Amino acid sequence: MEQLMLGCLPSLRRYARALTGDATSADDLVQDTLARAWERSTSWSGMGDIRPWLFSIMHNLRMDLARKPALSTVPIDDDALAIADNQRPPDSLALRDLDNALRKLSDDHREVLLLVGLEDMSYAQVAEVLGCPVGSVMSRLSRARANLRTLLETGADQPLRVVR
Repeated sequence: MEQLMLGCLPSLRRYARALTGDATSADDLVQDTLARAWERSTSWSGMGDIRPWLFSIMHNLRMDLARKPALSTVPIDDDALAIADNQRPPDSLALRDLDNALRKLSDDHREVLLLVGLEDMSYAQVAEVLGCPVGSVMSRLSRARANLRTLLETGADQPLRVVR
């Protein structure tokens, strides 16, 4: 089991980083995920892919953290380290725009989009991770793609129109 968990480490780190947008928070989330998985290793069936089980643990930890009140922090001014837009390679501007657009999506949409698009999970695996029906995964993914497309076309600084 240890080797299976270690094999999932790059995927867990990538997904956590995409969710949190911060390397330190992502590393903390991955560490907490692996610690909880190790504590509850008897609850994994041992059959099939371990990734959905680990991603479910990460999802639940993330939801738990979202419910807790956040600590008051002071942002660090790193303008001196910033690179001017005209000094960045064109690809990095597109990645920055994509990252900004992903941050504007709701958590539900961002999670589904990252699990399918970035982690290459099947709809069934994503449904297992998020604890929802496959149909919900499909509709969330469709709305997430449409919203992401809109944000990238109009600019991530524009608010999304919510349709109910």
